[in-house]
Amino acid sequence: MAFAAKVSEVPEWGKKLVQVEGQSILLVKTKGVVYACERECPHQGAPLEGALVKEAGKLSCQRHGYRFDLTTGVCAEHPECKLRIYPVEIKGDEIHVDLS
Repeated sequence: MAFAAKVSEVPEWGKKLVQVEGQSILLVKTKGVVYACERECPHQGAPLEGALVKEAGKLSCQRHGYRFDLTTGVCAEHPECKLRIYPVEIKGDEIHVDLS
């Protein structure tokens, strides 16, 4: 597990792009839960910093509307497109992400 950011740096119902061990990781927080995923949509590589967070635990790509479950990475409408999800551990106010 590597330090990614402080919990307080990720807005509720928002996102924060961070660098963890040289990789760009997108942190998303909804209802107090922090998720970590790859920063590009697996469909056509759109940057997910502009993605919409409309419901808890879901991220919708702004380009074509692919909606990903932030727990599993699955897009129910397009199961062939799976978002890479990274395990997250919260230690106090610190977010740690497992990139392995």
